[in-house]
Amino acid sequence: MLSQPSVPLPTTPASTAPAPPAVVVRDWRRVYANRLALTDALVLIWVVFGTQLVWFDFDQETTSVGFDAARVAVNYTVISLVLIGAWMIVLRVFGTREARIVGSGNTEYKLIADASIRLFGLVAIVAFLFKLDLARGYFLLAFPLGILVLLLSRWMWRQWLSVQRARGKYSSLVLLVGSADSAEHIAAELGRSTDSGYRVVGACVPTGKVGGTLGSTTIPVSGTVDTVLQALEATGADTVIITSSDELTPVRVRQLSWSLEPGRQHLIVAPSLTDIGGPRIHTRPVAGLPLIHVETPRYEGRKRFSKRFFDILGSGAILIVASPILLIVALLVKLTSPGPVLYRQERVGLNGEPFNMLKFRSMRVNADAELAALLAQQGTSDRPLFKVQNDPRLTRVGATLRKFSLDEFPQLFNVFRGDMSLVGPRPQREGEVALYDSAAKRRLIVQPGMTGLWQVSGRSALSWEDAIRLDLYYVENWSLMGDVVILWRTIRAVVAPGKEAH
Repeated sequence: MLSQPSVPLPTTPASTAPAPPAVVVRDWRRVYANRLALTDALVLIWVVFGTQLVWFDFDQETTSVGFDAARVAVNYTVISLVLIGAWMIVLRVFGTREARIVGSGNTEYKLIADASIRLFGLVAIVAFLFKLDLARGYFLLAFPLGILVLLLSRWMWRQWLSVQRARGKYSSLVLLVGSADSAEHIAAELGRSTDSGYRVVGACVPTGKVGGTLGSTTIPVSGTVDTVLQALEATGADTVIITSSDELTPVRVRQLSWSLEPGRQHLIVAPSLTDIGGPRIHTRPVAGLPLIHVETPRYEGRKRFSKRFFDILGSGAILIVASPILLIVALLVKLTSPGPVLYRQERVGLNGEPFNMLKFRSMRVNADAELAALLAQQGTSDRPLFKVQNDPRLTRVGATLRKFSLDEFPQLFNVFRGDMSLVGPRPQREGEVALYDSAAKRRLIVQPGMTGLWQVSGRSALSWEDAIRLDLYYVENWSLMGDVVILWRTIRAVVAPGKEAH
């Protein structure tokens, strides 16, 4: 065990050991932010000057500014340069390139849109006050096109960053500090998504011995809560995440924050909350205490109306557009196997109410009578199950229909009439619902969906526990924009299904 002085002591001497390579290379945050800035500049130059050329068709190069007696001619090239510069400034001021928000979540995209809207609102006010005869092309073309191309550029960078982070690069190197159980829990949560940009390289626990590992993980124990600074030097970590520990009093946490090197080492306090979306969390400092307010999820009033309106509009539009596909699939089902085209099965919906869910029939008639024996053969009859692997009951076209989710299309009628939603936890049979624990029952407080978060996160390859965790995250953090993202990911999964689709 390391035997140097405790972290709270302000006179803790600096280690004389040479710094690991990770701390002498260029900070990935600055490198990535500079690359984003360069790409943003190229995008804005292309959009703004492209708008100038297209709108004026090379015929008009100047405008005027000022009042009747003292109007001054201003070259549109100057206006374009000023607009590009102002746009770059607001993107910087709004923190669209901050390491805390790039790589995952929607905050980066929201800030880009917010900054751009505010900029053009300010430009419109200035043009009105100073009677600037500004071409409408900047507002009608450059403004919306600029936002779209900026978002596309950031999305492309995010795909690159995701690959790099999966390889362990461009991530904050994290040292966990707290009790063994809480540190292991936080490590597991961070390990679920490498996109977040946190890679755990060590842990300091109250009874830890250097050389051991944290619980059932492979994360090395780098010391105790008294040797955090030394563990930082030994691991090359740049971020300390405090999980929880009775030994970490508020005074010791404050002294630890003072001991970190400003700008290079960062402190994060992880509360005992998981699977809580950002819009539900509000931090409010009260009497020096950073109180975290967590809103209780509510599904009533405007939220319920907007979701229902979205379902009616979306399902109706898809039914109209996809009607030729529905007709073709219906003919294939009818011509390749005896029995009805549609299959009706009772499922459990909102608040535990049963309803008849529609599907194109992908199995032989009376296939339900064989289910219990198949589940027993698979050894999964004691827990909810979504799919039977290598199902022998499938018809000739049934496997193809399931792989591309074509058998699910009739559920659009369920959505249109209000039994289901486009997005939500998948409805299950009464026998499966009977196996729910108290946590899983929260799936029933929202309408079931044709697709959901777990369907676009692994489908049948996920364990029951992971599927429940994703469904509960959706239930706790529903938003209309989240539904749009899930639908987009569903389209991608249907067009290019992976091995987990069956």
